[in-house]
Amino acid sequence: MTVKRTGPGEPDVRGAGRYLWWLAASQPGRVALGAVLSAVWLGALTMMPYILSRAVDDGLKADDYPALAGWAVAFLVIGAVNAVIGAYRHRTMTKVRMDATFRTTRVVVRQAVRLGGELPRQTATGEVVTIGVSDVQRMSQTLTFSGPGFGAVVAYLLVAGQLLRISPVLAALVLLGVPALAGLIGPMLARVQRAEAGYREQQGEVAARFEDLSDGLRVLNGLGGKEEFAARYARESRKLMADGFKVGRVASWIEALGSGLPLLFLGAVTWVAARMAAQGSITIGELVAVYGYTAALTVPVYFLIEGGRDLTRGLVAAERTVGFLRLEPRPAGPAAAATPAPAGPAPLRDGLSGVELVPGGLTVLAARRPAEALEVADRLALFADPGAEGGRWDGRPLEEYALREVRGRIVLAENEAALFAGPLREVLGGRRERADQELLAALEAASALDVLRGLPGGLAAPIRTEGRNLSGGQRQRLRLARALLADPEVLIAVEPSSAVDTHTEAAMAAGLRAFRAGRTTLVVSTSPLLLDLADTVLYLADGRVAAAGTHRELLRRAPEYRALVSRDEEEPPAPARVPLPTARTSSPTTTEEAAR
Repeated sequence: MTVKRTGPGEPDVRGAGRYLWWLAASQPGRVALGAVLSAVWLGALTMMPYILSRAVDDGLKADDYPALAGWAVAFLVIGAVNAVIGAYRHRTMTKVRMDATFRTTRVVVRQAVRLGGELPRQTATGEVVTIGVSDVQRMSQTLTFSGPGFGAVVAYLLVAGQLLRISPVLAALVLLGVPALAGLIGPMLARVQRAEAGYREQQGEVAARFEDLSDGLRVLNGLGGKEEFAARYARESRKLMADGFKVGRVASWIEALGSGLPLLFLGAVTWVAARMAAQGSITIGELVAVYGYTAALTVPVYFLIEGGRDLTRGLVAAERTVGFLRLEPRPAGPAAAATPAPAGPAPLRDGLSGVELVPGGLTVLAARRPAEALEVADRLALFADPGAEGGRWDGRPLEEYALREVRGRIVLAENEAALFAGPLREVLGGRRERADQELLAALEAASALDVLRGLPGGLAAPIRTEGRNLSGGQRQRLRLARALLADPEVLIAVEPSSAVDTHTEAAMAAGLRAFRAGRTTLVVSTSPLLLDLADTVLYLADGRVAAAGTHRELLRRAPEYRALVSRDEEEPPAPARVPLPTARTSSPTTTEEAAR
């Protein structure tokens, strides 16, 4: 059986209300069915008092037992049918909520992928997590109003019509009383919406704080600051709890009034009807019917009040979601470019710093200030604004090329790039399946075969989110293996060996050079082991290339460079040489041998 897959569509991000309307309009058939079933279900509830009144007047009062039995059977049949309709109504509205939940999840994930490296620069990860965990549920719950809300209005009109047949006074009481109940709840809904907005903002901030705490626990342990950070998180959590109590206080009043006011209304209408029955204006059966109509009306009134509360919460959640969906990647890059990408390897230059990558060479960028080197890497990969002078590829501005083309051929491998959860094979392979030999060759070049041997299951071993079941050095080597396996035309690697020991770093440097032989590679590092293997070393000072040459040439003629890469004034010893793996060829090591 083939499952047809469709996209979530393009959301309307012009406002919170428009986004909620888009969620409903994206499934018109299901929403319409839910509204019809809700109208029939609630409408049938209002029929029961009429049947009951006929049983009293035509059966009990007239001593007509066949008529009483007939109305009793009708009551039973309609009740049973309505129970089935109610079950289908609930199932349909559950599908409406689930569709809205997963539709929002898909557009949020799509937006996160679209933003790419800009995501952490433009919003906190905790905000995205809160949208995915909390906001999607609140918005989908709001869509429940589309079914029971419509049914409640239909039931309200049916009851008013039935009461109008019995007594215009009672009909007027109901027609005016229900809007009066809504008027009492309205100001509280506005208040809870304001409280929800503040609470939601605090919730995102605390979620971001918790993520920082969990991700940086190892660093905080080393610095001795985990107690202070935990205390700060505890203070913010207590404030969030206090804000939650404020929201809950108002919400509890709405809940209480939503349940209590309809009962008070029921009592008031029944009292008026009882007086009219005592005066002979209506029959006993009609009195029973009035009571039944008003009692049945408590259900749709409750739905209306709860729907209003859900709507206020959904609007707050939708406002945060729409704010995220409005974010634009910087630079966005042209969707389609008139300038064709270079047919083959071409020079890549950053005009602001003077960094230029020669096709096919290994260039290492050593910076006095690491942040400046990171800025260069971001500009060359078009993750940051290239500036007025602009990055140039094959002599033309990078922004003239299609962003997809740039992303496909120029890859930025950051030091803290995310490792996604899943089998090791998928973590390394990315968007397409890789043969075992390809995976092992990349792992060998990154000096990561020991990581493979230490994992139960080999290439099928599970990797936790962010590689939490690995050490820092192991994660770094897997990141390098993944970047090498991607085999882009231009690879920009930021500090790929900063978390490993000297011996492992030497093996990684040699493996990187061999695996990338003939391919353009830029490494941001001040490691002598990497610098000594480079074809060209660029020394960056104050954001500009201050010196260029081989590592040993710069050691002789650039004192600032020598001070940067070595603590001694003497020339550091040559790095240990290790056997170089064959570049991008099948490794002779099999999966079984690697596992042993």
